[in-house]
Amino acid sequence: MKIKANNKPEIELPDGATVREAAEKLHLTAPEQAVAVTVNGKLRDFNHTLTDGDEVIFLNFDDPQGREVFWHTSAHVLAQAVLRLWPNAQPTIGPPIEHGFYYDFANLTLSDQDFEKIEKEVEAILSENFKTQRMEFPNKEAAKEAFSKNPYKCELIDSFNEEPISAYTQGEFFDLCRGPHMASLNKIKAFKVMKTSGAYWKGDSNREMLTRIYAISFPDKKRLKDYLLLMEEAKKRDHKVIGAALELFSFKEEAPGMPFIHPRGLIIWNRLLDFLRESLNQAGYVEIKTPMMMSKELWQCSGHWYHYKENMYTSQIEDREYAIKPMNCPGCMLYYQSATHSYRELPLRVAEIGHVHRYEASGALNGLFRVRSFHQDDAHLFMRPDQIRDEINHILQLADKIYMTFGLPYKLELSTRPEKSKTIGTDEEWENATNGLKGSLDDWGHTYRVNEGDGAFYGPKIDIHIRDAIGRFWQCGTVQLDMSLPQKFELEFVDSDGSHKRPVMLHRALFGSIERFFGILVEHFSGKFPFWLSPYQVRIATVADRHADYAYEVAKKIRSHGIVCDVDDSSESMGKKVRNAQMMKVNYLLTVGDKEVENKTIALRTRDNIVHGEVDISNFLDKVVKERNERALMSPFSTAQ
Repeated sequence: MKIKANNKPEIELPDGATVREAAEKLHLTAPEQAVAVTVNGKLRDFNHTLTDGDEVIFLNFDDPQGREVFWHTSAHVLAQAVLRLWPNAQPTIGPPIEHGFYYDFANLTLSDQDFEKIEKEVEAILSENFKTQRMEFPNKEAAKEAFSKNPYKCELIDSFNEEPISAYTQGEFFDLCRGPHMASLNKIKAFKVMKTSGAYWKGDSNREMLTRIYAISFPDKKRLKDYLLLMEEAKKRDHKVIGAALELFSFKEEAPGMPFIHPRGLIIWNRLLDFLRESLNQAGYVEIKTPMMMSKELWQCSGHWYHYKENMYTSQIEDREYAIKPMNCPGCMLYYQSATHSYRELPLRVAEIGHVHRYEASGALNGLFRVRSFHQDDAHLFMRPDQIRDEINHILQLADKIYMTFGLPYKLELSTRPEKSKTIGTDEEWENATNGLKGSLDDWGHTYRVNEGDGAFYGPKIDIHIRDAIGRFWQCGTVQLDMSLPQKFELEFVDSDGSHKRPVMLHRALFGSIERFFGILVEHFSGKFPFWLSPYQVRIATVADRHADYAYEVAKKIRSHGIVCDVDDSSESMGKKVRNAQMMKVNYLLTVGDKEVENKTIALRTRDNIVHGEVDISNFLDKVVKERNERALMSPFSTAQ
């Protein structure tokens, strides 16, 4: 038989050959290679039997799906090691996460001192190089019998909607799992236990507290070393620490997961919004504002009431149920319905910087990165089908402009239709929508990755992952084609022939959550914001008390240009004043003494601690105003930030 593998010319295999044999024929034997596989777009195990004409894609560790399978398999290795060391522990769940994986255990108590012991046992298991094997149970009863000694697994089995139910073995270890897994464990070359914490079963604070072990693994030791160095650098850039030190934001027990933005933080916030609104205006958007609380009937129409209610804050007023919006989309649908639209108006680009609330478990909250109250820079674009390609190009141009302003390179991913039975819309609609997105990406000329079957049930999407200063990727932007909401809300436009037709709709976000984007910028710049964004643009430090009047005179002149400027006329030494300014990441420190007062000048020191000496005030202002207006990333006085 012949198959297609990794988009290369057909290769010939004997009838009944498995995926593993195809990988061996292609010599994909390196630890980072062939860690997972898709056959005809579906993830499969390596003992899956191939048939003539199959399309096989082998995924490496650098592929998101490949890395997920690698880490899921590694989670089973972690559980196997824990059970060898603590036989009475009860494993519950162990999923891959953004960085590595975790496994939750009942009846287990451990500390950081146990990490080395776990790692040594993992090393022993890996040296045994077990092959992973999948088995299936025909029904829930058979599966529950196999896991009868573990009530957590039995509870999971009861919650499953599909049969058969699968499990995986590796040596003596046997675990309930959907899979797939790597073929064997010998691709795992580096393994590190990172931390432990408590976690409620199923995230429910009324249920049992479990012990969660976080770990990470790689196909080579260098990657682990690089990752640990990255984590050290990330720790220095922690936005929660920097945010507190620079007095940007805080969190209070009275409002968990709902940030308080302080005056200095609001300077950054407002500049972000000013930049966003300026960009939207130039790109032809209109902006709306919809109510924060709307009735149950709206959320029933949109489907959120049935599928998202557990994450919504609800209330009852005058015998009617309401919900605080977890997203902006339904409100925009009502706005569209408020008028009759002609084909001449399309595309209609409607933006909303909406304040939304979503219930997140307390254990999942993480500074500005995971909150319960946040703002989304949403937009909904209504168009004819023939306008899809141009509109996506328009969005990509806007995204490029915004991300490049912050020095954030990015990568693109296209996610296509999931299983047909799990989606809405016709084959023709999906083909047109996917071709529109793909065509736009091809036109754009930026390399992109295709995630087959990873789109939403209501349409394909493009995800934009930005890369920060230390190489971490963050998924912020998204372009989502939606064939569901226009149908549910019966949206229409009048076409050129007078007929009523349904518009195509795109969801679009670029910052995503503005709070989260704020946090990303804090870490990206390590608190050293470019001048236009900085909450500490200029500080004037006096040499002695007699220079205070002149310092305030200069500060007034600087502030008249819309620049943030404060005066340090404290009794501290000049050395201490300089250190304080550096700790607060002040862009420009201006010192004034007898000489500066006499000459009506300033002495300039930049944030990178380069002393420029005596400078004319007007010349300084001309340069920094230009720096601000151009939203420059680099100072005209310095080559380092």
